[in-house]
Amino acid sequence: MLKHVSFRQLLVVAFLLISALLAAASLRALFTLEQLTLQSRDSAARALDLSADAQSLTERSVAMERTARQSLVLGDRLLRRRFDEAATEAREVLMRLATQGVPATQVTDWAQRLAAIIALLDGAPDTALDRDRQVALEFRELDLVNAAIAQQVRQAIAAQNRSLLDTLETRRRQLTQQVIGAIGLAVMLALAFGILLTRPLRRLEKAIIGLGENRLDEAIAIDGPADLQLVGQRLEWLRLRLVELDADKSRFLRHVSHELKTPLASLREGVSLLEDGVAGELSNNQREIAKILRHNTGLLQGQIEDLLRFNAAAFEARQLRREKTDLLQLITEQVQAQQLQWRARELQVNIEGKAVQAEIDRDKLGTVLANLLSNAIRYSPTQGRINLRLSRLAEAVRIDIDDEGPGISFDDRARIFEPFYRGSQQPPQAVRGSGIGLSIVQEYIAAHGGQVQLLPDGPGAHFRIELPHAFKR
Repeated sequence: MLKHVSFRQLLVVAFLLISALLAAASLRALFTLEQLTLQSRDSAARALDLSADAQSLTERSVAMERTARQSLVLGDRLLRRRFDEAATEAREVLMRLATQGVPATQVTDWAQRLAAIIALLDGAPDTALDRDRQVALEFRELDLVNAAIAQQVRQAIAAQNRSLLDTLETRRRQLTQQVIGAIGLAVMLALAFGILLTRPLRRLEKAIIGLGENRLDEAIAIDGPADLQLVGQRLEWLRLRLVELDADKSRFLRHVSHELKTPLASLREGVSLLEDGVAGELSNNQREIAKILRHNTGLLQGQIEDLLRFNAAAFEARQLRREKTDLLQLITEQVQAQQLQWRARELQVNIEGKAVQAEIDRDKLGTVLANLLSNAIRYSPTQGRINLRLSRLAEAVRIDIDDEGPGISFDDRARIFEPFYRGSQQPPQAVRGSGIGLSIVQEYIAAHGGQVQLLPDGPGAHFRIELPHAFKR
């Protein structure tokens, strides 16, 4: 399936899925909060209505008592009409309370008390005082019923609040579970897509590092999205092209070297015959010219052999045989191998650092150390000092080699790693080098994925090697 989907499409799908999941959780939370808000508003409104009706019932009862007793004492019909109006309003309030959960027994008791009061209001004028006392007693009983109704209303409101709080707590737990579940699922989706997308990227990175380290014998195949597969195919094409170019270069160098060595051998043989007098006795000037010819043909043959040796070293740099190696021991072995040379010049060679295990090609890194140490010995003054320091950084190995020689001139610094380049500051009475030692050092270090550089902290030469991939294999 991934073969027909691009990296960009997969990334968009991942973002859409995670966004949809989080959006659904957010909408669910908003919907729940909206429901709780409406429920809380309705509950508050109902509580206010109940409280208002209970308060209104008490106020109507007070108004009824006042107008009823006044109408009994004064015999005023207007006051009696006001009592009837207050009683009618009180009945309406009572009916609303009955629909809001007030017990029917309390409603019936209140209605009976009101009926008894109404019955006492009708009678002969001479019994008004007795009936007034009885009405007062009935209103006292009615007040008790009102108090019971008010208490019932408060209990109903409290129960309603408790129910609302329970609903809020239940919804809160549900919402918490939903949010946690959505976040967990989003994290799982992110991890799944992350693994799905980073695996081919990791393989792509490994393939690029392999090309950078000249490991051209490993085929490149990237599985995953279509566009990353296409990049992998391009890298494989590049690898094959580099292999072909390297092979062409090697064939060209071998062919040129062979073609040069054949006429060069004939030239050297001809010069030798001239010097031996085969073609006749030579004059002193002729012998001097023949000597110059023999010297230059020797130099030319040496350069051809150096060219072949450098080409072989560049080819071998791509054939790394990594193994776990104690670098401190490897440095010590190289110092001991050149013990005769540095002792003959009365040099002091110091090795600093602790043992470090690294995955490297022991032979090639040994050649690097041998070349750098040989150069340091060659350029160091008598009784000078050479320092070799081994250190381990967070993700790299560092090797420093410095001497007390004349150093490398500013004009030569930019070209010292070029093949066959020889610096201007050559040690006196020393055989002139071929100029490929540092080039081989750079080839071997680059093959390891590291770098070698000349530091400008003189006065002698200070070379630093860093191998950043030594602990990643």
